[in-house]
Amino acid sequence: MRAAALALAALLAAAGARAEAPPEPEGYRGENFRAPTPATLRGATVVTTPEAEALWRAGAAFIDVLPLPPRPRALPPGTLWRDPPRDSIPRAHWLANTGFGALAPGTEADFRQGLAAAADGDLDAPLVFFCLRDCWMSWNAAKRALAYGYRRVHWYPEGTDGWGEAGLPLERARPTAP
Repeated sequence: MRAAALALAALLAAAGARAEAPPEPEGYRGENFRAPTPATLRGATVVTTPEAEALWRAGAAFIDVLPLPPRPRALPPGTLWRDPPRDSIPRAHWLANTGFGALAPGTEADFRQGLAAAADGDLDAPLVFFCLRDCWMSWNAAKRALAYGYRRVHWYPEGTDGWGEAGLPLERARPTAP
């Protein structure tokens, strides 16, 4: 019985260690994007689900940065490929593939253009960045928006996972064209 209690205590301690948020890196996260994220983002406001909902109801621009999956290489020529469906927060601008650690020049230009459209060209417009829970892509994208001069950046680390679990609406999304 004592051995079982010690094993359980060790398991709980290990689970607690995994749940601890990592520190903010100096730059952008460049790999292993589906991993625990920091609890903070310098210069941004980290929001909970109720806070994100309040911003959404107030009309803030929501920016979904979930990447599109690549077309499988092994598909025979001529095979029709459709991206898997994405359910996102209603009215969100889905700027797919813009949360990587490094962006190709064309992708970065598309991201800047997408942000400008979402914010109506206003650097003081509230922007809420999200993806999925434990997804560094939204952290990277929010950090990049701060570097571009946006001043009211919010990061919603629970993303569509937390939104859906709270019983808030999700709708089928399509990537926003630049």
